[in-house]
Amino acid sequence: MRNRDKIKKFSFIINFLLLIMKLLPKKVRIYFFYNSIYRKGNFGLLIRYVLIKSIAKKCGENIAIFPGVYIYHPENLELGSNVSIHEMSYIDCLNSDIVIGNDVSIAHGVTILSSSHNFVDKKVNIKDQGLIFKKTIIKNNVWIGAKATILAGIIIESGSVIGAGAVVTKNVMENSVVGGVPAKLIKKR
Repeated sequence: MRNRDKIKKFSFIINFLLLIMKLLPKKVRIYFFYNSIYRKGNFGLLIRYVLIKSIAKKCGENIAIFPGVYIYHPENLELGSNVSIHEMSYIDCLNSDIVIGNDVSIAHGVTILSSSHNFVDKKVNIKDQGLIFKKTIIKNNVWIGAKATILAGIIIESGSVIGAGAVVTKNVMENSVVGGVPAKLIKKR
């Protein structure tokens, strides 16, 4: 049975759990979310789905967050529908938003950032210059390959494919296939 079918079949239970979760303070829900990171099986998928739906700024239907995914500050995350985030991925929504559209597949080991270090002043140690926060946007129908890295402030347009191991340092145009370090256009779809 596909994940979408499971969501429909158990929608009553999901909605009931969502109502209960929303009664809890957000800090408690975030605590439970972090403690569910390594929970395996269908129960783990269910509890992470219900928790992220109650925490995120926006969250669509049919979200699959697999074990080992770490989302830093999930309250700054926006998710569309039909999104899968696979094992060992890291999503850093520290002080800025990360927006993930509909029908997005994020393979294992992917890193998505919304912050980077400021390093312009040569007279000050880099670690003492603070961070720069930028909104990162991944639009609809995007596939991000294993161990790719999306840097802060990047916009990945709809229909794009990010190759495995790519480091995306510039915006990706619609229906593009990019790969490499730094990521470059391989071809148009």
